[in-house]
Amino acid sequence: MARLLRIARRYWVVTLTLAIGLLGVVLALAGAGAVVPWIFSGYALAIAAWQAVGMVRDILRGHWGLDILAVTAIVATVLVGEYVAALLVVLMLTGGEALEDYANRRAKRELDALLTRAPQLAHRIEGDEIVEVRADEVHPGDVLLVRPSEIVPVDAALRSAEAAFDESSITGESVPVEKVAGDAVLSGSVNGQAAVEVVATATAADSQYQQIVALVTEAAASKAPVVRLADRYAVPFTVFSLALAGVAWWVSGDPVRFAEVLVLATPCPLLIAAPVAFIGGMSRAARNGVIVKGGGVLEQLSAARTAVFDKTGTLTYGAPTLVAIRPENGFGEDELLTAVASAEQYSSHVLATSMIAAAHDRGLHLDEAEWAREAATNGVQAQVGGREVVVGKFRFVAEHAPDAARTPIAPGELAVYVAIDGRFAGALLASDRLRDNARATLERLDELGVHQTMMLTGDAQATADHIAAELGITRVRADCLPVDKVEEVAAIAERPVIMVGDGVNDAPVLAAADVGIAMGAKGATAASESASAVILVDDISRTAKAVEIGKDTVRIALQSIWLGIIVSVGLMIVAAFGVIPATVGALLQEVVDLATILAALRAIGGRLDAKAATPVMAVPAASAR
Repeated sequence: MARLLRIARRYWVVTLTLAIGLLGVVLALAGAGAVVPWIFSGYALAIAAWQAVGMVRDILRGHWGLDILAVTAIVATVLVGEYVAALLVVLMLTGGEALEDYANRRAKRELDALLTRAPQLAHRIEGDEIVEVRADEVHPGDVLLVRPSEIVPVDAALRSAEAAFDESSITGESVPVEKVAGDAVLSGSVNGQAAVEVVATATAADSQYQQIVALVTEAAASKAPVVRLADRYAVPFTVFSLALAGVAWWVSGDPVRFAEVLVLATPCPLLIAAPVAFIGGMSRAARNGVIVKGGGVLEQLSAARTAVFDKTGTLTYGAPTLVAIRPENGFGEDELLTAVASAEQYSSHVLATSMIAAAHDRGLHLDEAEWAREAATNGVQAQVGGREVVVGKFRFVAEHAPDAARTPIAPGELAVYVAIDGRFAGALLASDRLRDNARATLERLDELGVHQTMMLTGDAQATADHIAAELGITRVRADCLPVDKVEEVAAIAERPVIMVGDGVNDAPVLAAADVGIAMGAKGATAASESASAVILVDDISRTAKAVEIGKDTVRIALQSIWLGIIVSVGLMIVAAFGVIPATVGALLQEVVDLATILAALRAIGGRLDAKAATPVMAVPAASAR
């Protein structure tokens, strides 16, 4: 009951229209039916005047909309004495607006979920006390308590030994993610069944969840160009409707025929179809881990002909892994890897993580260093187990081991050289792996009509050619600076152009492309902020999914628009022969409104999306030593 009252208050004009209709029925039953035509007609004309004010303002701004038909239909039915039909037209007009609003709320459910779930409070541990503070009062380093089923208020690191978090609202991962002490915990994720302690690593404003919310707000506030497509039909549809109604009046000699035609010419289907479809498409994209910054982006995606990709972190995982160990001078593979991983424990370079992980995978025991120092951009020097270990670039290692020799590497590989006690000990080879679903993504894009592909990268030509050959990409530009990428994209003839990237250096080209798509799973960086769409999961296949959603959304929007036009025109032609009374016509137009809204709501998608979405775990980004 309370919900019905809220709906009645929200759509008060519809409520008032229904109340007027009920009042007319009561008066008729009470023997006072003579006043009913005056009440219905007066109310209908008042609503027509209210609508006319807005219509005139639009015309003065140079915008010819479809409201003129609704206003004309109300006035015409009143003038010919069809006062019941006049009230039904008012109900259709106000009810159509209410249905549009309700449909929008339904379609934006997934988008609004991010906004309404934004964490507001945090429980900060201060000594032996737990103090409840606002999320925006949390500072990096604060120790927070997150109770069972609570939302993590800010980005943090897990302090407790282990925990499980539901990250579905952030990454689309449907299975709770297991964390251990030290692991990063995203704001907006939901804690499991046990209270845990976390250490804040960012303020609320800088946290992942708040940045995603900002992107969602921007997306929800946008209006797609194709929404204005309905307005392009305004003038011809209005002229046709008035002409048909005029001809029907002239041929029949009955002014009632004019009103009967116009009752069925009311434009609600055109006004409702496109907005509902595009908001539904944005909602579907969000459910599939893609934040789209406006319906216009979906329209561009639907027409895309070329896809351009960055390499590192986009087509590849962006994290080098150990692929080969080449010992020299009598050293063994395990001995060499143990020495390197022990020394790299004191390095902050991403390659250090790869070497340490490889040693752990082999079950090797790492020693503590007596001392260690890192030479920025060159490597690490450490005293491990009484031996001096030098790890890094060839030139840096050769300074400590004159017998060092370069090792042959394949395209896409990099070598880490090692010296132990002044002797060259060998090299370890690492490679950035191609994403498992990269080729499948390109094939799916081709099926969707994006036949041209290109790779732009700052890496060397040999590495770029190697990756491109594996994927079947024929157009490659290597050794690119950010400005080079922008120029290359601007020169592409087959448009619209999609650009997919993940780094700060991709931000200019993402903004320059017709549709820039940022791989934003590692955080909302400059790339995410400048892009037209952001993929929240570390899964390149969502690029193809975004194109698919764009095509489906535009198709459904246009289908819904034409559905409204065709059905309305068909009914108007029938009404021109006097077959459909004005009152019946008004009721039929309500059915047309409902059919149009239901057709447009198909853009929200269904359960197939959830079944098809395969979560992919994020991998840390990398850079070459």
